[in-house]
Amino acid sequence: MALIDIEPHEIRQRMMDDLQRALKKPMQERHWAMVIDQDKCVGCTACTTSCVAENHLPPGVVYRPVIEEEIGTYPNVRKTFLPRPCMQCEDPPCVKVCPASATWKRADGIIEIDYDKCIGCRYCIAACPYAARTFDKGYFYSDGTPFIPQYERSPNFEYGEEWPRKNRDSSPVGNARKCTYCIHRVEKGILPACVTTCIGDATYFGDAKDPESLIAELLGSPRLRRLKEEEGTSPTTAYLV
Repeated sequence: MALIDIEPHEIRQRMMDDLQRALKKPMQERHWAMVIDQDKCVGCTACTTSCVAENHLPPGVVYRPVIEEEIGTYPNVRKTFLPRPCMQCEDPPCVKVCPASATWKRADGIIEIDYDKCIGCRYCIAACPYAARTFDKGYFYSDGTPFIPQYERSPNFEYGEEWPRKNRDSSPVGNARKCTYCIHRVEKGILPACVTTCIGDATYFGDAKDPESLIAELLGSPRLRRLKEEEGTSPTTAYLV
């Protein structure tokens, strides 16, 4: 049965089943991947909003922007949308340039940042060919108002633990930040926030090492493409076009 013939709730259930099956395996035997169908993306930015809410992102820190592109020649033009999370590269240039060994690749393919080790040099931001990293300057949405509400000051939750918003030491403030496919959700058996909130059901997630998974099926599609393959980074995030 073609994917287009399957009801959205059945697709999500299949991804959930794939996720539960993957979590029963050792970390090194699974590899998380994401596929985004550009034909189904409507540019609503629900994924961006849910990512900000899920990861408690401050101003200036965006893990999943949606980039608008105009294609064609006037007057025959149309607009397409490109959600751009971290590519979770197989050969990540951000890891190579980090002088503090603060950014590293897990056995399951996720690129993490150790906020305790990060020195805020931003070399990784410059090295990433996808502009998938941002820098946390410690801003609040309520800056310039009479007071900063407590909910803005509350810690964010990443990498399985809370990170208070304070200057340096055990804080994301002053550090580089990036998408992790919501690994804190995934390891609890929950799909990434961007996947569950996509109104066009354009984002798919799962274990690329599981030949029975939906994500493995999509990775074999003739419509598949990866961004900037000429860079040699071998991105795990891919697109259907």
